[in-house]
Amino acid sequence: MVRIATWNVNSINARLDRVLEWLEEAQPDVVGFQELKCVEEKFPFEAIESLGYNVAIHGQKSYNGVALLSKFPLEDLRRGLPENEGDPTDDHSRYIEAVIGAPTPFRFGCLYLPNGNPIGTEKFAYKLRWMARLYHHAADLLTLEEPLALCGDFNVIPEPEDADKPESWVDDALFQPESRAAWRAIKWLGFTDAQATVGAEPHGYTFWDYFRNAYERDHGIRIDHIMLSPQAADRLTACEVHRHVRGREKPSDHAPVVATLDL
Repeated sequence: MVRIATWNVNSINARLDRVLEWLEEAQPDVVGFQELKCVEEKFPFEAIESLGYNVAIHGQKSYNGVALLSKFPLEDLRRGLPENEGDPTDDHSRYIEAVIGAPTPFRFGCLYLPNGNPIGTEKFAYKLRWMARLYHHAADLLTLEEPLALCGDFNVIPEPEDADKPESWVDDALFQPESRAAWRAIKWLGFTDAQATVGAEPHGYTFWDYFRNAYERDHGIRIDHIMLSPQAADRLTACEVHRHVRGREKPSDHAPVVATLDL
């Protein structure tokens, strides 16, 4: 069994104690982190590698940034999406991918999709362009017919039941019809939403705002997803949200999502 995970850590250095605590507690084999908010020189490699992980990052100062952690070798590493639809001015660090050299090798992509707020601005247009590029890259990856996991903070609330109060999100980029349609288009390429398939407990949220006691009142949303190719979905046995991590001191506003694959 291989345990894969995704977690928006909301600043790796600010949350390092929480990150190390969770890694030692949960013992995931492969992890994708998002929103590192640091360049490679500032990443805490030594602390994480001491727990037995190989690490690759695609960093950015103060914003964005993604990382891969793996107890297996990292091969065929890619940083950033192909241009495809064309966005040559895009300098955001939002995607990293590698082949995980497990006994049954599989491909793992970690992404931090743009937030897109406010709607009606270039930020929302950028979100949709980025999703179009992800769609094309995901379609290309599926042609390889290999176990594949696309994991990360998608910044999309797929369905009304994925929010405690969906009416509060109708003017937000995360819940716009265009955002949700783009998410479904990626899913309908042939991906399985791991949590919705085997971990669909009520209130399976992954994000709670820091304001208005959202976590304590469970006013959450589900925006962190593990999407699996058919070859990986056939091996899916479990998926869970480690929501208790959000309730700890100085937490990220996201909780880790962990899936178990029979690899």
